[in-house]
Amino acid sequence: MTKESSDLYPVARLAAAQEATASAGLGALLLTPGPDLRYVTGYEALPLERLTCLALPAEGPAFLVVPRLELPAAEHSPAARLGIEFVPWDETDDPYALVAARLGGAGKVGRVGLADRMWAMQSLRFRDALPGAEQVLAGTVLRELRMRKSEAEVAALREAGAAIDAVHAQVPGFLRAGRTEREVGRDIAEAILAAGHTTVDFVIVGSGHNGASPHHELSDRIIQPGEPVVVDIGGQMPSGYCSDSTRVYSVGEPPKEFTRYYEVLQRAQEAACAAVRPGVSCESVDAAAREVIAAEGYGDYFIHRTGHGIGLETHEEPYIVAGNTEPLAPGHAFSVEPGIYLPGEHGARIEDILVCTEEGGERLNHRPRELVIV
Repeated sequence: MTKESSDLYPVARLAAAQEATASAGLGALLLTPGPDLRYVTGYEALPLERLTCLALPAEGPAFLVVPRLELPAAEHSPAARLGIEFVPWDETDDPYALVAARLGGAGKVGRVGLADRMWAMQSLRFRDALPGAEQVLAGTVLRELRMRKSEAEVAALREAGAAIDAVHAQVPGFLRAGRTEREVGRDIAEAILAAGHTTVDFVIVGSGHNGASPHHELSDRIIQPGEPVVVDIGGQMPSGYCSDSTRVYSVGEPPKEFTRYYEVLQRAQEAACAAVRPGVSCESVDAAAREVIAAEGYGDYFIHRTGHGIGLETHEEPYIVAGNTEPLAPGHAFSVEPGIYLPGEHGARIEDILVCTEEGGERLNHRPRELVIV
């Protein structure tokens, strides 16, 4: 057990989740493999057809039901230091009935929170095992806890930001006319792992008109002289926390129209970052970027929200989007990534991860935001 995992997955987190379960009027949370289980226990369990499930009752001790063949992995995970009872089950057992029996049945549970990413097959099996128990999303209980990052979580996100910054520093060396997006993407993926990530979550290399597609995937398109290239990359660190950052490059001098709106985009991203502080609504940060872009006539070409929360998932709450009136609070971590996309021509996006602090917003990415001409 490393100090890092101890700091990131303390016993206090399990207790807080149990208290939130009781406060929400639920009888228990049932967390299967995925980000909710990782958040509460640190256990990155394999998502299998065999049930692994943390049962966290509103009152009483938590227990982790695991297939017997997965017991060694659970015992070597951060969950082992939390005082959770591990309950192994054998191939001929019914693990859903086992969970229900230990919880006291539907009459005692009443309402149960299911992990947001639980498979439909599993939720239906729990419905049958706990007939009459109302099922709700565990996210309604865990969202406040997961959104407010602890000091250890912020430190993990800073480390992730530094790692992806180190990759962006290498990107100009990978880009040149005559190479394909896929070739560049392969080099970037190798660099993401070399920078300390355990997984490569995504690599977007959008050259020329492909840059106008925000989630463009790698293709065999050959990069041409004078083309802008959008590079959006991220991965997961050993801590389980994610990186995500976008920068724009140009292989030679870009078109004049691109240069004009890229300057607008820089101002929009700066305005949104400057708007971050406690008490400010998520939608007001979105508006700060959108107003700059719209004032210059590019409003119709900013086609997505300004940002998304980040932590154990690349996309999680809070979402920086119109209609989200939730106020920012210290510990909220999210992207600020306005974009301008001209269909059939080119596009651009500048993305940093920020953490809301008592004083304002702390950027976790520090690579230059100016257009990098290779």
